[in-house]
Amino acid sequence: MPLAKEVLESVALQFGVCVRPMAMRRIDTTTGTTEIIPVPCGARLASKCEPCAKRAKALRLAQCREGWHLADEPPLESDDPTELQQQLATARADAQSHRDELAGQLGADHPEVAELDVQLAEVDEQLRQAGVRGTLTDKPARRTRSTKRRQDAAELPRLPVDKRTVGRTYTANDGTVWRPSMFITLTCDSYGRVGPDGAPVDPSSYDYRRAARDAIHFPKLVDRFWQNLRRAVGWDVQYFASLEPQRRLAPHLHAAIRGTIPRTAIKQVAAATYHQVWWPACDEPRYLPGHLPVWDGELAAYVDPDNGDQLTTWDQALDDIGEDDEPAHVVRFGAQVDAKGVEAGTERANLLIGYLGKYLTKQLDECHEAITDRQKAHLDRYADALRFEPCSPTCANWLMYGVQPKNSRPGLAPGHCKGRAHKRATLGFGGRRVLLSRKWSGKTLTDTRNDRRRWVLGMIQKLQQHGGDQAHVEVSATENPDRYAWERLSTSDTDAIGRRQLLMHAIADRQRWRRELDQAQALAAGQPEVAA
Repeated sequence: MPLAKEVLESVALQFGVCVRPMAMRRIDTTTGTTEIIPVPCGARLASKCEPCAKRAKALRLAQCREGWHLADEPPLESDDPTELQQQLATARADAQSHRDELAGQLGADHPEVAELDVQLAEVDEQLRQAGVRGTLTDKPARRTRSTKRRQDAAELPRLPVDKRTVGRTYTANDGTVWRPSMFITLTCDSYGRVGPDGAPVDPSSYDYRRAARDAIHFPKLVDRFWQNLRRAVGWDVQYFASLEPQRRLAPHLHAAIRGTIPRTAIKQVAAATYHQVWWPACDEPRYLPGHLPVWDGELAAYVDPDNGDQLTTWDQALDDIGEDDEPAHVVRFGAQVDAKGVEAGTERANLLIGYLGKYLTKQLDECHEAITDRQKAHLDRYADALRFEPCSPTCANWLMYGVQPKNSRPGLAPGHCKGRAHKRATLGFGGRRVLLSRKWSGKTLTDTRNDRRRWVLGMIQKLQQHGGDQAHVEVSATENPDRYAWERLSTSDTDAIGRRQLLMHAIADRQRWRRELDQAQALAAGQPEVAA
């Protein structure tokens, strides 16, 4: 006999209802009335909430479809700032001025300055929620090195980049005009021979260290590829890409490109693209677990466990890298580069769009299940290599190499860095799973979500016009949202309801909305009203 909870969750899955809804109190600031609303959790992984993950995936695929085969340049004009946004920016300007003045008097590490930094972060979050993109904080100046290309890298053509983002059109002999686009696949280099199951044939010769480093720095390599491709073809190439692991666990990038580029040019750019990691040497550890540097409270730094000498700081370690020294690591693509043309509106285009989102609802380590002992051992060895590989300037693993991590603090321990790149679930990739250029469709993910919301509201208005009192819809959906305030309920609130009861409310609401939307669509199409 199934448990009642399992039956309820199966019904929620059937209707596409979030299985982990959050109880939110909605307060009408005009009338003062309150209501408990089940709000979806918004998870992007099916292991947490399958309905929410499917909705997030569908939104991404709609974003991909909208920008892939555009015939005209996407609109890039921003809306005028609202009064609320201007007020928040003014408040942040005053707070920033006060913070900088206090930091000059007391120092950047003073507790009062740290408290103001927290307040600035809160204002930044309010600006983001108000619909402001980007940040008001200047990026710190970064170190620069010579841009001279490596001798072992092929040269690339360089053309002035035109502002054009749409592809060329082609006219057939019968006068048909078509505008194709492309779908490309990029992979990492080989680290040793692997079998059909993805596990190394000879684990002792498999280069796990290079595999781990390539995965950690793969996002930088991808960014450099798009830069090089735009310079090589002479126009502003736009892309929508998703990352997934191969069966051997190496990063694998699929990308939809608007417009067409010769396959030879794509392969040439991929072969000539590289990323150099100018970090301190980290091949031979100087300290091992059980004999690690210790924190000195007076020096506010880590020191040698034997003689008490302070470790080299991060900036000093970078200064010690000479002009003739080699980088700590160089990331390159593998020889396997696939590029194919795609026409808009074809079944193949729809299949490739689905392929881009094939694994978006899964963690990277869930994409290919380790079944055999060889696969499990391969995953364990790869995870161990990632655990002790430095992932960033602030990584605790630098202590093993005699370098003090940037912004050091007590409690750091090699092998226990909290960076996403070290997590088994990410397989070394700490970046975003979906990568797209800013001019892909001229819209953010929020804009795409709002387009769907406006379509639903349009259907609701049609239902209200035709159905009158029979349209049981939320009046708040079409009114000014600033009228309402929201609070998250806790279990100690007197009006709090249980999770299962909240889930039943969400299922009932979804059924009602589905009926009303079906009726609105029928009315818009001139069909008879759908029976309730």
